[in-house]
Amino acid sequence: MTEQTEQRIEELNKELAAVRRERDDLNVEAKEWVEKRNQIHEQVKTLQAEIKHLKQQRDETNLQVQVLKAAREKAKAQRKEKHEQMARIREKIKALAPKIPSVGLEDLEKEIQGLEWKIQTTSLSVKEEKPLVDQVRVLEAQRAVHKRLQELTEKLFERQVEAKALGTQAKLNHEKLSQLAEQSQKFHQKLMEVLNSIKILRQSADEAHQKCAETHQRADKTHEKYVEIQRQIRTLKQELGKKEKERYATREQALREEATRKAQEKMNRGEKLTWDEFKLLTEREEATEH
Repeated sequence: MTEQTEQRIEELNKELAAVRRERDDLNVEAKEWVEKRNQIHEQVKTLQAEIKHLKQQRDETNLQVQVLKAAREKAKAQRKEKHEQMARIREKIKALAPKIPSVGLEDLEKEIQGLEWKIQTTSLSVKEEKPLVDQVRVLEAQRAVHKRLQELTEKLFERQVEAKALGTQAKLNHEKLSQLAEQSQKFHQKLMEVLNSIKILRQSADEAHQKCAETHQRADKTHEKYVEIQRQIRTLKQELGKKEKERYATREQALREEATRKAQEKMNRGEKLTWDEFKLLTEREEATEH
């Protein structure tokens, strides 16, 4: 029975060592899953910072887009207004066309100056001067038509230049808008890619966390098994120790009884007893009396 118990203890010790290795391996694996999860969380933090930066860039770009759109619309409205002004000026020029004299402005100026000089330097009667004054008035009216036409033509040219400049500005704004819109789209696309990466990483982190929990659970169960085997070994060792004490007590009792018998035989022969032999016989008598 003792050999069987010792053999069982040896078997349990081997099983205990195997369970301990399994438990320690599981704890190492759980730690690795924790480290992987933490690394993924750090990656997520880095990507979240990148998202913040991308959103800021996208928002700044969108703000520039809004400003440029407003500038483009303003330029288009101003250009439309210039075209409307040009149309009104052309209508005025068209209305003035029948009144334009065949004589050029420079010739009219010379003719007016000549008549005025004649009026001022020649001694003329009122009757002689009147036709000349009337002629100057007619010529001045013709000159006014020329000057009005010149003024309208200059205004038309100015509006054409302004309209062209506004058209160029609107075109530049549109090109810039297209560039910014493309840039904003790239920011948005990159943002979506990073968000998708974060989603995948978080799934991996959740999986790592789940694996860690499962591994910890397996490690705890293995530890419980480890503790149970230890308890069994301790119980068997206690039983073995108890049996060993019982065997020792039985052996001691047998030796004591043998020594007592020999002491009794020695006393019966009248031989001198040792103190231990005398004590053994005395104890036996006391036990008998009780």
